Amino acid sequence: MSVLDRLTALVSPAAALRLAGVLVAEGKPPRRIFPLYARAARAKLPEAEYRVGRCYLEGAGVPLSRQEGVRWLERAAGQGYLEAQALLAALYIHGLGSRPGADVPPGARPASRLFASNATNDPDFVTASRWARMAAEGGSADGQAVLAYILTSGPEAMRDLDQAHRWYERSADAGCPQGMLGYALSLARDAKDDAAHRKVADYMSRAAEAELPTALYLMGVLHDRGVGVARDVATAAQLYRRAAEKGNRSGQARWGLMLMEGRGVDANPDEGESWLRRAALGGDPEAAALVGDLYAKGGRLPPNYAEAALWFRRAADAGHRASARALGLLYLTGAGVPPDPEEAARWFRISGEAGDRQAQADLANLVLKGVGGADDLLRTRQWFEQAAAAGDLVAAFNYGVCLAQGVGVLRDEKRAAYWLRRAADGVVNAQYWYGRVLAEGRGVERDPEEARAWIARAADNGMLDAQAALAEMMLNGTGGARDHPAALALFEKAAAKGHVGSMFAAGAMCGGGHDVPTDRVSAQRWFQAAAERGHALAQMMLGRYLARGLAGERDPEKARHWLRLALAQGQTEAAGDLAGLAQSQPQPQQPQQQPVAPATPSQVVGL
Repeated sequence: MSVLDRLTALVSPAAALRLAGVLVAEGKPPRRIFPLYARAARAKLPEAEYRVGRCYLEGAGVPLSRQEGVRWLERAAGQGYLEAQALLAALYIHGLGSRPGADVPPGARPASRLFASNATNDPDFVTASRWARMAAEGGSADGQAVLAYILTSGPEAMRDLDQAHRWYERSADAGCPQGMLGYALSLARDAKDDAAHRKVADYMSRAAEAELPTALYLMGVLHDRGVGVARDVATAAQLYRRAAEKGNRSGQARWGLMLMEGRGVDANPDEGESWLRRAALGGDPEAAALVGDLYAKGGRLPPNYAEAALWFRRAADAGHRASARALGLLYLTGAGVPPDPEEAARWFRISGEAGDRQAQADLANLVLKGVGGADDLLRTRQWFEQAAAAGDLVAAFNYGVCLAQGVGVLRDEKRAAYWLRRAADGVVNAQYWYGRVLAEGRGVERDPEEARAWIARAADNGMLDAQAALAEMMLNGTGGARDHPAALALFEKAAAKGHVGSMFAAGAMCGGGHDVPTDRVSAQRWFQAAAERGHALAQMMLGRYLARGLAGERDPEKARHWLRLALAQGQTEAAGDLAGLAQSQPQPQQPQQQPVAPATPSQVVGL
């Protein structure tokens, strides 16, 4: 740079602007460059005004001041300077056009912030649209991308997807990376065949080559799924990594998950969890949900439900409905948090209102137990009614239950039977419920044979309550032939899987009085299994067996223990057994000769 150049810059604003450009190219510090921009800007040169505005926004050679930056940009934009107009539009979209105290990252093209950040604080789309349209119509590719973004994602009244598509196309054809990204996304909305998907991938790839974080992430998704490109999980992983390193939260979450699972890259669970955490802390609800799942499921270490609850709450607060339900389940069971049915209902309510069908059913179950308020009764019934009318068979079942039990609506057994019948074609629980409705004649004409057929279908599908109910029908000859051996086999099948009522019923059948061999050892074993799970009748029968040695083992102390438990649960007949124990004297027992009050399996299921 000659002395003459410096002297000329002192008297000529245009020369000062040119000299500033030379110093920028030479990598000189901003403190030497800003005075030259300021001198030219005071002469109202629009490019200089734009450069001064950028310096204030970036704190380059001058204290950072968004207010001053916007003021100078508006002076340049008012003179038709396209880059200033485009940048102003981007600032106003993000609520940065009129308030001091925030800055725009240095470097990058004006529209890049639109595709690199999700932050929006009181955006002014009206002002943004005015500046963006001026820039776009003036030929600014960045302005065209910004205007297309507004037409795509602005307030509903301002949206025009067809016009946005045209502006994105013009921006992309002019070589703007943000325009290429936006055009690819616009094309993707209507892509139906391979050729259309390839075109989407082509523009997305060109945007990714410009290192746009969102484009890198989405290009990773295309390679991961084989859409518009050959499926290549290893390439997808590397694209996710590049997006993650540039701060894209979705990229961080996907890269973390790839590392966790060892997909397309060597597994590294520790690093994977670190990336998931980073995405979660950055506000990605899906990543927070994944971290919550990691802690809830455990792995190398036992589950940490307290930590899981923290991450599920973070995700739920961000609107992640599955995490809201997961948090509700933790409060329901007291895992990692104090048990609190009302708090569980609150999170089920949030998840259900967001459309999670299982959370809606969870809330309904709590409502049936008296948890929640009157609004919940109405809310759950409305959810199920709307979904049932739309053809959802699970919702049809739940709506039928609401009608049968008067949840949020007057009890209507006839309508309940109608919806249960509709749901029974595809829902196992509905098959059982509809069978019960037919067996009892509630809302329909009583039909034991049809009832037995529906309950048998549910039993064949593995429903334990249905297996117990079918066994009782076989025992009593309800709706078909009596078949005690088959009944016992079904009771034992359900009992082996934890059905407490069937444990008692199997014990009662083995104890004698039925068309199966008497086997009091097995009877006592089943009574004990049910008694240990709180079944009052089983506790009384076990007490009698132990008091009298009916299965060969006499133990008065244990007998008293079980009889007292049965009595505490309302089995008043146990009082006579306890009195008999108190009066009895030790003497040799003859188990096969001891009388015992019969136990009836049908006392359990209640058909």
